Amino acid sequence: LRIDLLGTKASCLQLVATRNMNIILQHYNFSGKLTNRHSGDEGMGPVRTAFAVISSVIILENLLVLLAVLRCLRARRWVYSCIASITLSDLLAGIAYLCNLCLSGSKTFQLSPQLWFLREGILFVALAASTFSLLVTAIERYSAMVRPIAENEASKTLRLRGLIVSCWLLALVIGLLPLLGWNCLCDFQACSVLLPLYSKDYILFSVVMFSIILLGIIGLYISIFHLVQASSRQSSSRHGRRRSLRLLKTVLMILGAFILCWSPLFVLLLFDVFCETGACTHLHNLDWTLALALLNSGINPVIYSLRSVEVRRAVGSLLCCCCVRAGLCKPGSCLVISDINSGSSTESSLRYRDSFRSSVPNARPRAPLSSNSSMMSN
Repeated sequence: LRIDLLGTKASCLQLVATRNMNIILQHYNFSGKLTNRHSGDEGMGPVRTAFAVISSVIILENLLVLLAVLRCLRARRWVYSCIASITLSDLLAGIAYLCNLCLSGSKTFQLSPQLWFLREGILFVALAASTFSLLVTAIERYSAMVRPIAENEASKTLRLRGLIVSCWLLALVIGLLPLLGWNCLCDFQACSVLLPLYSKDYILFSVVMFSIILLGIIGLYISIFHLVQASSRQSSSRHGRRRSLRLLKTVLMILGAFILCWSPLFVLLLFDVFCETGACTHLHNLDWTLALALLNSGINPVIYSLRSVEVRRAVGSLLCCCCVRAGLCKPGSCLVISDINSGSSTESSLRYRDSFRSSVPNARPRAPLSSNSSMMSN
């Protein structure tokens, strides 16, 4: 059935409703993805198998960190709520991408439009939730440094968890907007080339939103670094300068990983929005840029979690517990939860600053912040 014979959008939608037309096949054909389809696109193939292995590693990595945080650190500082949210979203991203791989190729045309939107949308939900969680972490860290009076830990944790739940609900809505109606079903000229059932307007909205979030995260961490640098100048100590350098290294790792992993996808999506259908033949392969964006979900646990001594101990304790149950380790050779919770997180990288809070009478001093917790913990 040719596109020019489909008639109006209403008649096209009627054909879709009565299942007299494979609308997914028609959209892929109109976008040119079928013309540029290779025999290697059918089945898993070596490239998709490699992507599946990477996704599995990301799933196991984030599952390990998530279980360790929930088992050993859930009652600790507010930062572990952020770590759990980031890790959960990255875990979902790995699962969603693996499911996407398994349902791709010829299986794509066996899906209903609703299942196709769900297949792509869950990945958008996971990536949006991960990005929102990173933004919340940056906002909380910045506000903790500039707020004159330390907030009660229990109330802060409760407020933060409510904020995290709101972020997940927002990510769910944003990721599933095409399923809820913001799509180009039967409106072929308005469709994306990379995601043939997605509206270009929705793609543009997503790129602009994530770009603004990225700029916000960059701005917050730059401000955090300047605050710590100013504090080290006041101390005029060699140790203070070393602390600033450690923080700068961590900031560069976070921002560098985010920019390197996400920029290619954002650029490709922008090309998709502003290119005429059929004019941009280089847009037909989304796999590599999407896999690179997903790689950020594998890097996040290393940067945000494993650089913390407490999280490393929690992960080690969980692995040791599994070894004991499997009979590979002797009982009593592992850290218990009380040992983990009583340990110091890391060296202090930012001491209590009188210049921040001396103007407030009876202000409650904060606990010292570590080199990694200067962005992640209170």
